[in-house]
Amino acid sequence: MLLGFNLLLWTIHVTDEHFPIFEELKKAGYDGVELPIFDGDPEHFAKVGQAARDNGLRVTTVCVMPDEEHSCLSGDAGVQDAALSHIKWAVDCTKAAGGEVLCGPIHQPLGIFTGDPPSDAERSNLVTVHKRAAAYASDQEVILGIEPLNRFECYVLNTVDDAADIVRRVGADNYGLLYDTFHANIEEKDPVGVILPNLNEISHVHFSENDRGTPGKGHVPWLETMSALKHGGYDGWCTIESFGRAMPDLAAATKVWRDFFPSRDEVYKFGHDFLRETWEKA
Repeated sequence: MLLGFNLLLWTIHVTDEHFPIFEELKKAGYDGVELPIFDGDPEHFAKVGQAARDNGLRVTTVCVMPDEEHSCLSGDAGVQDAALSHIKWAVDCTKAAGGEVLCGPIHQPLGIFTGDPPSDAERSNLVTVHKRAAAYASDQEVILGIEPLNRFECYVLNTVDDAADIVRRVGADNYGLLYDTFHANIEEKDPVGVILPNLNEISHVHFSENDRGTPGKGHVPWLETMSALKHGGYDGWCTIESFGRAMPDLAAATKVWRDFFPSRDEVYKFGHDFLRETWEKA
């Protein structure tokens, strides 16, 4: 298992002040770090990626769509082009950082709803934009992982089956879905049962506890989840994603109003050891 840690526990924009965290994560036993790409340019991320490599860590990245003027769901050609440009920017930053995977809800802005189910046209628009995005990312040797989110954060992709359908329609070797244990815990009838039927479409995994806190301190069925991934032959990244209240904007977006862990140290130290041990048992 390639085990990474998402830097959103500390910040939405990694700078040199955060570089000491890389050393601590390497000491804890991680293989890589996941960098949030919400701001900056390729030159900045080249520096961040080099700092990660200097500490023996590989890189994945995560981003979101900023607003409705950058929505892949729109039928407006100008908005589609803006959405594609945003994804291309994130791919460029990922490539500069030496990143292997760019993941996240790269289809619609968070918290935007129509009050209706997603239309066939919206999903077709999404496929159109992401075919172009996947082709661009392929040229940069970056894998994309589209993330289905729970119904309180988005409405177009809520389940693994929803996302897997888009993956098959896009039909690119470097394009898959992100399986997230937190969202699956909310939306899936059987969070573990959806893994094997869609394993070929899964390109990235987020390990996140049911309350966004420390993995192993909640009720996500970790042993069963890891068994499905391990024995199904999944050999990609599994990245811990946990959120706190340190960043007000991120806390508001992720609906984090209280502390879910006593310290960040617990999240990345206990989380690492628990997940490594559970993977061995699986």
